[in-house]
Amino acid sequence: MKYVLLFVDNDETRQRSEAEIGAVSEKIGAWWMEHSQAGHILGGEQLQGADAATTVRHDHGAVSIVDGPFIEAKEQIGGYGLIDVENLDAAIEMAKSWPWGGVVEIRPIVETNMGPVG
Repeated sequence: MKYVLLFVDNDETRQRSEAEIGAVSEKIGAWWMEHSQAGHILGGEQLQGADAATTVRHDHGAVSIVDGPFIEAKEQIGGYGLIDVENLDAAIEMAKSWPWGGVVEIRPIVETNMGPVG
C-alpha cells in the first residue's frame, strides 16, 4: 500500500541548535537510505518554511492569493515521504523510527488509474 508520511515540525524541533540539526541530519540520511534500499521509499522532499508558502483560496467562485500558509499553526509540515509498504502497521513502524522527532502523520494514497501527470 502507498502512504504519504508528513513530517511535522513543532516549536521544539524548530528551535534546535546547529549542532543538533547536524547530528540529526546524519541520522535522517541513514534512515532515508535504509528505507530506500529496502524499496519502501518512492520519493519525498524537505519543504521550505511556511513563510515561503503561497496559498490560493477558492471561496464561492472568488479566488484569492495569499502569501503564507493556509493557517497559522505551531505545527508545520517540514517535509514528506511517499512510501510503499505492506500495510499500515509497516508504515507505523517506519514513522516510529523517524529520527527528527516531532509528529509523523500517515496518510493512505487514493490510488487511481489517471496515469502520469505532465
